Amino acid sequence: MESLWAPWRMEYIKGESPKECIFCLKSKPEEDRQRMVLFRGEHSFVIINRYPYTNGHLMVAPYRHTVNLGDFTDAELIEVHRLISLSCDVLKDCVNPDGFNVGLNIGRVAGAGIDDHLHYHIVPRWSGDTNFMPVMADVRVVPQHLEETYEQLRAAFDKFRNRA
Repeated sequence: MESLWAPWRMEYIKGESPKECIFCLKSKPEEDRQRMVLFRGEHSFVIINRYPYTNGHLMVAPYRHTVNLGDFTDAELIEVHRLISLSCDVLKDCVNPDGFNVGLNIGRVAGAGIDDHLHYHIVPRWSGDTNFMPVMADVRVVPQHLEETYEQLRAAFDKFRNRA
């Protein structure tokens, strides 16, 4: 039997929950590279998911710490959706996916890993990218290192900056 090693997953499985919200970072732009923030808008930002389903798995979150959609202003909601659109365009340009899954999980029972700060997931998809690994081994194969993905996407977001 062959073994597939994904030691980075253990950090997520055994890791302690962060003491502060990972999405509350409006006043911390100096930590963008460490936190893998790709783009900042006035009301929201784009960040790489550290525990991705696939290469280029991004998240868009408002700076405001709430999970209630009704709390957000029109300006906040519009910018979040503009950044989702921008993220899809950047990913099309960089990694050429065949499609996307875009959505949000509200509440732990809905699958939210961080359930008290609303955030959208943008997951690029390719024809044939669903294989037996997630089904048989509860493992996802992500073929590119996060740091490499960050560098590639950061450059692309800079190229698309005038769109935001």
